[in-house]
Amino acid sequence: MKTFKTALAALALGAAAIASPVAAQDEQYTIALIPGLTTDAFYITMRRGAEAAAEALGVELVFQGAPEFNPVTQVPVLDAIIARQPDAILIAPTDTTQLIEPLRRADEAGIPVITVDTFIGTGQYQTGSGDADFPLSYIASDNVLGGRMAARALAEAIGGEGKVYVSNVNPGISTTDQREEGFKLEMEENFPNVEVLETQFNENDANNAASQLQAVFARNSDLAGVFGANLFSALGAANGVQQAGQTGNIKVVAFDAPTSIVDNLETGLVDVAIAQHPAEIGYYGVVSAYAHLTGQSIPTLIGTGFTVITADNVGDPEIARFIYSD
Repeated sequence: MKTFKTALAALALGAAAIASPVAAQDEQYTIALIPGLTTDAFYITMRRGAEAAAEALGVELVFQGAPEFNPVTQVPVLDAIIARQPDAILIAPTDTTQLIEPLRRADEAGIPVITVDTFIGTGQYQTGSGDADFPLSYIASDNVLGGRMAARALAEAIGGEGKVYVSNVNPGISTTDQREEGFKLEMEENFPNVEVLETQFNENDANNAASQLQAVFARNSDLAGVFGANLFSALGAANGVQQAGQTGNIKVVAFDAPTSIVDNLETGLVDVAIAQHPAEIGYYGVVSAYAHLTGQSIPTLIGTGFTVITADNVGDPEIARFIYSD
């Protein structure tokens, strides 16, 4: 995947957009934010970042989504937003392919589209090729890098050797696909004594993830660790570790960091959490949409960072500030 723009570039973009709006613009823009789901702390935190940018820019922000991460429920929300004719749409697509045509309807209606957190197609936009390159920008964590960070953290936790696996959601979700990809690449390239077993897909069900952990452990009594590619996967797998009586023996790395992660780290249920910066994603999303609407160019990729959280550093205010709101 194309190298991400740095957060510094996005900050520069934000400053330019706030300081240099088109002087003749008197109307108030309306920007819609459609999350992957409305009830997750990650998207709640993203919304707060978007609201901060909207307030600074005098933009009306509409936040509307579905209660589950599913294209079947997200598409009707998108259609309803398109009918309202906002000036721009920010969306976390729930599938790389199934959201292409629904989002094309927005584009054909003259509504600029920016994807946040997840993408459609390959996530490489404005290339002039392919059927999913029409969004203006993709703003997110570099999930391949995040997967690599998770691999390094897990390899360190297990002493650089042993059997591990990825607990994932479903194939076809851009973020979790890339986290798994980065995890496997890092292990293959830098940790030859770590054996990565077959990925277990849990359909975003923590109970499934727990059962799968126990099944993998039954087949591999020397299992050393598991990487949960999203929070449900990680906590489900961690509960499976606990139910198997292996807490502390089978290390768990979680992706994402809601407030509950503090207790999970302190009790040893989870060993490491990789926190994204969703408030930055929401903030840069609104700033980028506003910049485009006021005649400025924007990067096609804007990357935000990660913070590695453990029981040893979770009490540090500079680390704890990256725990998501709920």
